Amino acid sequence: MTERPSSFSYEDLLSCGRGDMFGPGNAQLPAPPMLMFDRIVQISETGGSHGKGYIEAELDINPDLWFFACHFIGDPVMPGCLGLDAMWQLVGFFLGWKGNPGRGRALGVGEVKFTGQVTPDVKKVTYKIDMKRVMSGKLIMGIGDGVVEADGKLIYQASGLRVGLFDARELG
Repeated sequence: MTERPSSFSYEDLLSCGRGDMFGPGNAQLPAPPMLMFDRIVQISETGGSHGKGYIEAELDINPDLWFFACHFIGDPVMPGCLGLDAMWQLVGFFLGWKGNPGRGRALGVGEVKFTGQVTPDVKKVTYKIDMKRVMSGKLIMGIGDGVVEADGKLIYQASGLRVGLFDARELG
């Protein structure tokens, strides 16, 4: 087996969004503006606090990002659900990167805690996912714990992020 890349550029992520990276019918990232990170700076199969894998990605923040204009007028802040979605996106990407077939779908989360926010003055958001469990049999599912940092400060925590990969026929 050839060695998998351990980082991905924005162009790589766009390729994944078009379905080119993992092949037809397999994991894809959403296209912009729903793609919630600009690069994956590190991905490993054996890293993380549980030894089951680790993913770290970054989003460059600028005041012109689409969500600041509408959430909220006069009080711009990145919706917390977008940070949560980014963490699900990364767990699904991890499953595809490991060679698992199927289309990704978020299945749930155990607990989410918001202790900060992303405002237009933030420069960089960092997402860190520690994979806890990866099932690659009849059921393909990843479970991870994640954090979101704004300029190095912890602002969100999520435990039990669950994503599954499914055959298109199962999605009906």
